[in-house]
Amino acid sequence: MDTTALIFTAIMPLFLVIGTGYFCRRFGWLNEEADRSLMKVVVNCLYPLFIFSYILGNDALREPSNFILPPLFGFTSVVVGFGACLLIAQKLKIGDQRACRTFAFTTGLTNYGYFPVPIIALLFDRETTGVLLVHNVGVEIAMWSLGVGFILSANDPKPAWRRILSPPVISILIAVPLNLLRIDSYLPNFIFTAISMLGNCAIPFGLLLIGATFADLAKGSKLMEKIRIPVAAISLRMLLFPIILLSFAYLLPLSVELKQVVMVQAAMPCAVFPIVLARHFNGSPEVALKVVLSTTLLSLVTIPLWLTYGMSLFNF
Repeated sequence: MDTTALIFTAIMPLFLVIGTGYFCRRFGWLNEEADRSLMKVVVNCLYPLFIFSYILGNDALREPSNFILPPLFGFTSVVVGFGACLLIAQKLKIGDQRACRTFAFTTGLTNYGYFPVPIIALLFDRETTGVLLVHNVGVEIAMWSLGVGFILSANDPKPAWRRILSPPVISILIAVPLNLLRIDSYLPNFIFTAISMLGNCAIPFGLLLIGATFADLAKGSKLMEKIRIPVAAISLRMLLFPIILLSFAYLLPLSVELKQVVMVQAAMPCAVFPIVLARHFNGSPEVALKVVLSTTLLSLVTIPLWLTYGMSLFNF
């Protein structure tokens, strides 16, 4: 199978599962009352176990460069993305301050979990997946501290450090030292089997919830109004940012695993979670929805193109 066909094979299941979540909501099989409990199971149980399954026994994460540079790179790329998007939003006058801030927050945050994890797992190996998860610690810190704390004007009474220390982040902070201590060699196989079985449910459940969220927000939304919002988001997230990220990955002396992570992240659309955060933290859900839907739908075409180019550029 050639590279393009392999990449297309990797991304199509993601869109099919999201579509399944969309229709499950429309048919009433997955109601809104179930969302909160299902999300708690994913965030507090399944995703942390998924993290343990990819970090424990991961030789790549025993190299200092792979657990120091990835979160630093993730944090820096998000901060730069927020700043560039806020500047562009104000220059283009896409709306009031609330709209501009939501645009900057949503466009500046790439999809760092539900899309890249299965793609990396198929294209590369568990070592690279583990590096991605560590990279995401930096993304989470930037998202909650700068993104929510300053871009969206948070109204959550919890302090920033409690929002940053989410169950997935805590799981990484525990799993990385345990991996360095090679604790996996002392645990029986049936424990790893159970962890793997539960962890493998995290991504499908999360994608179902994303599809259900799209179904909720698409009802009554005037998606074709203010067309400059999706056009600007596509130009930044799907064209400019991939060029910048791939250039840095090519020029900087990063590990092979981190180069693979950056290459995949460069091809990703905007993250979906900002839609939820915009609703909760006094942002504009309508702006977030336009940004996320436009970049996600277009990514069906652009992900294979950018990944094919990246694989050729880095000789992966």
